[in-house]
Amino acid sequence: MSMVNLVIMRHGEAEPMAASDKLRPLTPKGVDEVTQMANWLYQQHGNFDWVWSSPYLRTQQTAELMLAKQPSFSQLDLVTDLVPDANAASFQSYLDVCLATKPDARILLVSHMPLVSFLVAQFTDAGQAPVFSPAQLACIAYQPKQQGQLIESISTEDLALLSL
Repeated sequence: MSMVNLVIMRHGEAEPMAASDKLRPLTPKGVDEVTQMANWLYQQHGNFDWVWSSPYLRTQQTAELMLAKQPSFSQLDLVTDLVPDANAASFQSYLDVCLATKPDARILLVSHMPLVSFLVAQFTDAGQAPVFSPAQLACIAYQPKQQGQLIESISTEDLALLSL
């Protein structure tokens, strides 16, 4: 099986209302969902070098919870190209440039619907765009200038079934 080096994640459940959409925080349930996913990701796929997040509050909170399960060398960066209405093709070009400088990097992206679905389609193929539930992950084996392979997609509902 190919090694997962790119994980695309939707933020955890967020409060429905805030002064602005950018300021919506995670709910307590969202924190719990993300913590479960952080544990699963670390156990299944190990360390990630870069954790990149949309600058919105709920994605930053999600990224910080995910980062807490990663080693100290993992870096968190806020990337404006990960906001909900960003362009998946433009983001792929950005990622490819970053991977040119560090080809073996492992990257976790934390973003929003619908962008997370568009990113999966962009990095794999157009027929692979799942609808993400909160805190869902898509694990991809990806190399620049090649079509990536969606290895698995997992949600907190899937984790609950796995633990039965």
